[in-house]
Amino acid sequence: MTTQITWLGSSAFRLTMETGYTIYLDPWLENSDCPVSEKSPERVDLIVLSHGHFDHVGQTMPLWNRLRPVVVAPQDLRRWLERQGLERDDRLGPDMGGTIDVNGISISLTDARHSGGAADGGYGGSPCGVVLRLPNGTCIYFSGDTCAFGDMQLIGSVHRPDIAILPIGGHYTMDPAGAALALSLLSVGRCIPCHYRYGEPPPPPRAVLPGKPHHLRELVGNKVEIVAPAPGETISI
Repeated sequence: MTTQITWLGSSAFRLTMETGYTIYLDPWLENSDCPVSEKSPERVDLIVLSHGHFDHVGQTMPLWNRLRPVVVAPQDLRRWLERQGLERDDRLGPDMGGTIDVNGISISLTDARHSGGAADGGYGGSPCGVVLRLPNGTCIYFSGDTCAFGDMQLIGSVHRPDIAILPIGGHYTMDPAGAALALSLLSVGRCIPCHYRYGEPPPPPRAVLPGKPHHLRELVGNKVEIVAPAPGETISI
């Protein structure tokens, strides 16, 4: 039973299961790399958020208002979203170390090292990583925005992910060298990089996020398969 993963630019992803059930991770669909055809989806069953920054919460509330998906977010971020109008549901706001089940999908929150202010500058709680275990047994570690940190070794030991989705852009997150270290700590064999500029970088002073997938490939060699889809491109897992 395969699942399709589509990169939507930045750290936004869509996972589509064979049943059609659709999961969005950090759905910032207004990023400059997101294809126009992906900016207004017609089906969203589940949204999972890693932290409160605007480029991760993204279009969560407009999507919820229009399509009423289940929204899973770290506890304090979930409370912030409820103040924006999201229907309260304490079951859907776990915290680090917590695991919940939604439609047969296991969702566990892990540590992450980053800031976590909410989209309006208020308190959005601590940033988290997310481990998704799909009904077919595939385990995905979505790190959210983070640097590499030693406890990634524990995440690898406890959850044994098949695929790691890691930021590589640098500046706001770890760069390719940090991601290479993270992959070593996680002992994972496949990686999808994110949180980098796909196209040409903007001119200074906005020329940040220099990391690219080929930099990561050069560092890991044949130890890890680096799968880097173009925005809107879908891969099977």
